[in-house]
Amino acid sequence: MSSFADLGLSADMQSNLKDLGYQQPTPIQAAALPPALAGRDLIATAKTGSGKTAAFGLPLIAGLNPRQFAVQGLVLCPTRELADQVAKALRQFARARGNVKVLLLCGGVAIGPQIGSLAHGAHLVVGTPGRVEDHLRKGTLDLGQLKTLVLDEADRMLDMGFLESIESILKQTPPKRQTMLFSATWPEDIRGLSQRFQQEPEDVRVVDQESAPDIEEQFYEIAANQQADALAAVLSRHRPNGCIAFCTTRQQCDELTDELRARGFTAQALHGDLEQKERDLVLARFRNRSATILLATDVAARGLDIASLPLVVNVEPARNGDVHTHRIGRTGRAGEAGVAVTFCTPAQRGRLERLMDQRATTPAWGDTAALLVVKDRPLPAAMRTLCIAAGRKQKVRPGDVLGALTGDAGLPGKSVGKIDVFEFQCLVAVEAELAKKALAALEKGRIKGRKIPVRLV
Repeated sequence: MSSFADLGLSADMQSNLKDLGYQQPTPIQAAALPPALAGRDLIATAKTGSGKTAAFGLPLIAGLNPRQFAVQGLVLCPTRELADQVAKALRQFARARGNVKVLLLCGGVAIGPQIGSLAHGAHLVVGTPGRVEDHLRKGTLDLGQLKTLVLDEADRMLDMGFLESIESILKQTPPKRQTMLFSATWPEDIRGLSQRFQQEPEDVRVVDQESAPDIEEQFYEIAANQQADALAAVLSRHRPNGCIAFCTTRQQCDELTDELRARGFTAQALHGDLEQKERDLVLARFRNRSATILLATDVAARGLDIASLPLVVNVEPARNGDVHTHRIGRTGRAGEAGVAVTFCTPAQRGRLERLMDQRATTPAWGDTAALLVVKDRPLPAAMRTLCIAAGRKQKVRPGDVLGALTGDAGLPGKSVGKIDVFEFQCLVAVEAELAKKALAALEKGRIKGRKIPVRLV
């Protein structure tokens, strides 16, 4: 397929896709859209970044009836971050239909406002299994008229222990429904889920025809107490403007973050203990380049919408070859070269070699002694983040913030970076050398005609 016109989409949807910058369907979209638009059950094996959201999102929008104010589509995602991304994408796709309400139901935030929103009705719901199950248990969510159910990154949801919740949710949906299941891998639990809850599903597997990513892998054997020194040395040697260091535990994330900060690196931790507001701040700062290093657990990092990175570090070996491949796949994307570094202790060497056997590769061991003498040379972050204490609830839009910065504050437009508007706050990136000037100007000035508290993160 060479165009969306060949896939049976309406003229309005094709026009909207063009406005959104979609030129032609990706392989997974070309393969999945025809059966999905026909209402068939679907199993799609697709890697992160392959365009799968449009592959299920466009059929969701095309198949609903805007005049029927009931939940007609449900998308389950493993993390709040991914659910938020999917909800935003669906709202963009829904411009072609008009008056379509998409509701986000995730944990980590108060359930009361969600109950209020559900009382006003919605056409599509995107959420995490735990919170969706909570609403079903409370009777605040009715799936009696559901037409389509999507499990996004189903393998990860099962990895995170959501199988019981997913089964409970599926049992509360109409038996005559369309079920689309998207997964990066195809383990036994996924096959079992498909057999129980899908009817003659279309099996869509797209063979990756792209050239192999340009990733240089490096391996270092270190002592258990050398993780912080080795990580600082790798960061100082490569001086990346963005790096994810994968950790095994939340405690490891926090301890290494504290150690790197003490050495002058702009590091942040991302794990399941963070409240949604904290998580939003961490990810916004990493994306807008006011923090260069993200120390994350696998659960927290799955599904993140982050551009290709020049460097990825495995603080410890991954638990299996699939996880290792997923981790290092964060670098070397879109034709850019990347570096993936893996540390292991002598006790972990056997595990690493088994992992490499799974991938049919031989680890290239680096000189640990030479690495550890590299002096700390943290790369300063290019941007700083301002936190404005008002968001969507106060009707603040990105244009309001940009106007305040380039108007009253007198900043050149090119010095203002990414603007993220959340429910009750707004985060804006400003070139580091102008951040204090921007803060002072906003403290004296107004946004949307009001004085709003602002702080430098």
